[in-house]
Amino acid sequence: MRHIPIVTAAAEHTFQVVKGRGSTWALPHRFERLGRVDVDDGWTCERTGWPGEGQAVQTHVREERVRTILAGNDSPDIGFDLSINPYRGCEHGCIYCYARPTHSYLDLSPGIDFETRIVAKVNAAERLREAFMAPGYEPQLLNIGSATDAYQPVERRLRITRSILEVMCEFRHAFSVITKSSGIERDLDLLVPMARQRLAAVYVSITTLDPQLARVMEPRAASPERRLLTIRRLADAGVPVGVSVSPVIPFLNEPDLERILEAAFSAGARSAFSIVLRLPWEVNPLFQQWLAQHFPDRAKRVMSRIREMRSGRDNDSRFGSRMTGQGVWATLVRQRFEKTVRRLGLDQSREGLDLTQFRRPEVIAPCGQQSLF
Repeated sequence: MRHIPIVTAAAEHTFQVVKGRGSTWALPHRFERLGRVDVDDGWTCERTGWPGEGQAVQTHVREERVRTILAGNDSPDIGFDLSINPYRGCEHGCIYCYARPTHSYLDLSPGIDFETRIVAKVNAAERLREAFMAPGYEPQLLNIGSATDAYQPVERRLRITRSILEVMCEFRHAFSVITKSSGIERDLDLLVPMARQRLAAVYVSITTLDPQLARVMEPRAASPERRLLTIRRLADAGVPVGVSVSPVIPFLNEPDLERILEAAFSAGARSAFSIVLRLPWEVNPLFQQWLAQHFPDRAKRVMSRIREMRSGRDNDSRFGSRMTGQGVWATLVRQRFEKTVRRLGLDQSREGLDLTQFRRPEVIAPCGQQSLF
């Protein structure tokens, strides 16, 4: 399949603010053979996302039976070996999400489609159990939700993530979860007993304490205040919880870096990590269009600073620098982060989980009924 250039001429399109959506652009993905031109003919068009100012765009969920559920990771700058993503796409609609380009492989737009056309892996638990039962399987550091939010709104109905946690419990397999959703509180009955055995840890992503900024940057995620409450409830229940201040975006959420860490610590977080903004593939034009639309007064300054830490480019995918950036600004942000976590006593290392407890049960029993807990 031939690659075509990503359309970056956002000026050729007319964009409206669509209620509850981060992107309003059906940006053609990088594998498309044909381009699209958006034309306003006066009719509602769900595909291009122009239902009118303030009117919501419906979310569509397609159920899919997958062949495998575990994805390996060989990236040296990511702190886990395996990942599970119960969904493809994410209704939270975070404009900066580095996972948006994965929708290109589904022949869908990384823009509006990524947050409105969700694929649910309904047999995830079945495939996970098969993987764990395989004779050659050895437990490794495993993260849930690295390319989607496992607790996005549809999880309330489908409960795929919960079924995955039940399998983790059955096999005593250690894992971590990263989320922006308060929905994880539903599964405290599974998380708490596993946490007691050093088999579970949670990281809550908080990018800003400003509810107005969060509303346009992460429109369907829990509010910052609600995420802090989730940290408190997890910590009070005995679940190790950390905070991810990611991504750090210059002149948007970067000025509040210290305040976010302080608020998370006060809520009960005991570890923290942070990643600067990345703009891979289609995320680049999507983010720049959003930035010009919502923050025209500082858009040029933001992109200038991003390029400063990316050796003059919009994005740098090289291992070792893609998460941290380079240059004076990147160094200053890193120093601010490290100084604050030292002052607060936050741990910069990931929660130590115990991989030695893994075992294949002879009889599968509901997690809460296992004598080991």
